[in-house]
Amino acid sequence: MKVNVTEAEGKTILDSGWLAARSTEVHFNGIQLTTTNPPTGPTSPWMEALVPSTVLATLVKNKLVPDPFYGLGNEAIFDIGDSGRDYYTFWFFTTFHSKLSGNQYCDLNFRGINYSADVFLNGHQMVLPKGMFRRHSLDVTKILHPDGTNLLAVLVHPPDHPGMIPPQGGQGGDHEIGKDVATQYVEGWDWMTPIRDRNTGIWDEVSIYITGPVKIIDPHLVSSFFDNYKRAYLHTTIELENRSLTIAECSLTIQVTAELEGNIHSVEKLQTIHLSVPAKSHMQYTFPELFFYKPNLWWPNGMGKQALHNVVINVAVKGFGESDLWSHYFGFRKIESHIDKATGGRLFKVNGEPVFIRGGNWILSDGLLRLSKKRYETDIKFHADMNFNMIRVWGGALAERPEFYHYCDYYGLLVWQEFWITGDVDGRGDPISNENGPLDHAVFLVCARDTVKLIRNHPSLALWVGGNEQTPPDDINAALNNDLRLHPYFEHANENFNNVGALSPTLGDPSQYLDGTRIYIQGSLWDGFANGMGDFKDGPYEIQNPEDFFKDSFYKYGFNPEVGSVGMPVAATIRATMPAEGWQIPLFNKLPNGYVQEVPNPIWKYHKYIPYSKPTKVHDQIQLYGAAKDLDDFCLKAQLVNYIQYRALLEGWTSRMWSKYTGVLIWKTQNPWTGLRGQFYDHLLDQTAGFYGCRCAAEPVHVQLNLATYFIEVVNTTSEQLSNMAIEASVWDLEGKCPFSKVIDNLSLLPKKVTPIVEMEYPKSKNPKPVYFLLLKFYKMADSKTLSRNFYWLHLSGGDYKLLEPYREKKIPLKITSEVFIDGLTHKFQMHVKNTSNIPNSKSLTSRQSDSWFATDSLKTVHSGDGKEHETGWLKRIQRRVAGKHDGLKVSEIKGNDIGVAFFLHFSVHASKSDQKEGGDTRILPVHYSDNYFSLVPGEAMTVTLSFEVPQGVKPRVTLNGWNYQEGQTIHEVLQ
Repeated sequence: MKVNVTEAEGKTILDSGWLAARSTEVHFNGIQLTTTNPPTGPTSPWMEALVPSTVLATLVKNKLVPDPFYGLGNEAIFDIGDSGRDYYTFWFFTTFHSKLSGNQYCDLNFRGINYSADVFLNGHQMVLPKGMFRRHSLDVTKILHPDGTNLLAVLVHPPDHPGMIPPQGGQGGDHEIGKDVATQYVEGWDWMTPIRDRNTGIWDEVSIYITGPVKIIDPHLVSSFFDNYKRAYLHTTIELENRSLTIAECSLTIQVTAELEGNIHSVEKLQTIHLSVPAKSHMQYTFPELFFYKPNLWWPNGMGKQALHNVVINVAVKGFGESDLWSHYFGFRKIESHIDKATGGRLFKVNGEPVFIRGGNWILSDGLLRLSKKRYETDIKFHADMNFNMIRVWGGALAERPEFYHYCDYYGLLVWQEFWITGDVDGRGDPISNENGPLDHAVFLVCARDTVKLIRNHPSLALWVGGNEQTPPDDINAALNNDLRLHPYFEHANENFNNVGALSPTLGDPSQYLDGTRIYIQGSLWDGFANGMGDFKDGPYEIQNPEDFFKDSFYKYGFNPEVGSVGMPVAATIRATMPAEGWQIPLFNKLPNGYVQEVPNPIWKYHKYIPYSKPTKVHDQIQLYGAAKDLDDFCLKAQLVNYIQYRALLEGWTSRMWSKYTGVLIWKTQNPWTGLRGQFYDHLLDQTAGFYGCRCAAEPVHVQLNLATYFIEVVNTTSEQLSNMAIEASVWDLEGKCPFSKVIDNLSLLPKKVTPIVEMEYPKSKNPKPVYFLLLKFYKMADSKTLSRNFYWLHLSGGDYKLLEPYREKKIPLKITSEVFIDGLTHKFQMHVKNTSNIPNSKSLTSRQSDSWFATDSLKTVHSGDGKEHETGWLKRIQRRVAGKHDGLKVSEIKGNDIGVAFFLHFSVHASKSDQKEGGDTRILPVHYSDNYFSLVPGEAMTVTLSFEVPQGVKPRVTLNGWNYQEGQTIHEVLQ
């Protein structure tokens, strides 16, 4: 099911045809611009504008400033602290057609302005008050031009306190931005360069909205459950506004539909109420409860389907007809959390089931606020593809947009939403400043309450948090505690309500609360997070020895909201985002203590590069593979480290699921610019190998090697017991032999448990190889279906991976059978890859291994992050071809005479050679892969799916690279 973002019936989005100009260069006032002297086109000083976005994004679009995210381009752009606010005070202008008839009304809506604005429409002036995170709705019914042609000009003012950037940089610059209610990252952070205009602009959606005399305002939807989730009720409260001069006799209808197979919708509930709304008034109305028996529930990623019901509310006025219509995709679910006694960490439950949180911290999609539905969908699907189940929206950035939440609803990502407070800027930074938060607390609370109303109906929204590593000022905190207090039903465990049929009327309807369903936590380090008392006990934020993540001493507390590490992208991204002087790899300085200190080039340093070494604690993890020769070699070895680092992080945390930990959030999943730290995909949307290390480690059912104890463990995060299971463990050396293999069968795994199975004994065997590969498979004995596959490359204690360097020269033969389906610009490839090197004769191989492990058409089930299982067995997919143009089967062979593991294979997609620009980046991005950076033992096969859109007129080609395939082989090129 593909669910689109819903739009209101009478809504027209104004997102094209905008012009912009610096206010000091425009010699007319707003009245003149919208009457006698409108701009006629993009002629100086006017230029084409990006709306929604920012002033700086518009300047970049028009090439009037360098790209701030390329190389050192940001250093050539005036900072508002030096130029003054007038330099980034801009006019935005557009026209729109709207002609009303009868008893219609029109609102001009701004969903986000930074920081305040003067609005002029057809010569009439209105003011948008201060505050970045508040909506503005202007009744322009009497202002619209009779002929339908309307002129709109908006003068946008920057934040009042944009601040200065100290020479040393720092977290939030000089912290002045904290005096306003705005994004705080814009003064720079240890992962972010300063944003020169401080995000000034019309940064969110602008629309006109036409209704009849009565309009619907901010409905609130809440579900409650009884009888172990068999009985559910939908509670709905709305506000109605009658703008006419007479009483409105209304028919108010609510309809709930569910999608069945084949894009067919069934109406589950339909209710109509008749009521009168007094003239020129607002009225709050609560519908009678709607009862549902055994509704399909919404589950987080990895726990079940994300069932969404379309709720449509319609108001019709006697003598007019339909006056307004509102719709929203709603999920029946209940989220609870409490501080777990066993671990001290906050434990989340969804629909009564404990959820082990594995997710990441999110800043925002783009530092210049070039936000889009398409980008949001890619961002969120990437998180789901990594098998994450939570995203924390960090307090120094945005209150995320409804489009962000829509895709979190669809892909099953729980969301932790913070308000706009950070410890660094608000009272705990260096220097200490803004101890009482923003200057205007009333503006903060207006923004907070409006944000709650904007996003509260999304099932993915799990909790509110007052700030990052800090609590709001006492009065704001008290107000938020009161505004976001829980309804009694949500204060207690679900069992307390199992024996009653519905909520008692004495409790009140939960939809009448501002939220009432989600807990409010005062800060990210309080109440079950870190040590729970506000001390800085999150982190660390740099490279670690992989085995340390498994040790009891690594982290003391039950839920770590921030732990981070490296994030080097692939070499193509470095070349695409930096000039040649940025292609120089770090210097590796050997210190007297034997450790290595990396010295990056100035451009990498500006882009906040984190080294792959930590002198006195962690030896350089890239140099474990041998000296890096050049950029390509460095970045490839960095991907090896990325994969190991992040797989170990999540496996180490998961190894102590419920016994020590309740969750972990990685700092961070991506960067809002071309940064070089803490990311699983870069700003161009190409994944690092760490992305696939996370995807592997966060499987709902997972077999893993504890790197501290060398015990093989099975993680079962599901609610079902797994019986009649088996594990195969096999070791492969660099000669292509299998010196060790073992099958452990008749296993039974309890739900929500980590089970140590057996020690991996190979390192203790006679004459173990210094470098070797380990393949683990966890499968059902009844049908040999693999539930989890995990591949490691390992060295003996105290060793390194330098023997992998000569292994690159091995020529391991591969056979790739590919098929592509084309639907417009969308391409879906299925790549069946087989290591065709001969299986060595070894008495240690079991009959099942030779019969099933290495069968040409072995089946693999991929758990995609959307909570839906996809069969990826090659033969089954051939039989179930999707609609669209079919490009046929193609077979490619990579010749080789060596036997061994085909190591660290990775696909990429490029424009065909005929479509390439000289020296340009040939990649087509983004691409969604079912797996990448994978390895195949002799005789083993795997099917990988790729899906992506191509630019108009471009023909794609799929290439394969790997440790043994450095040149890159074109596997499939679409020629038509």
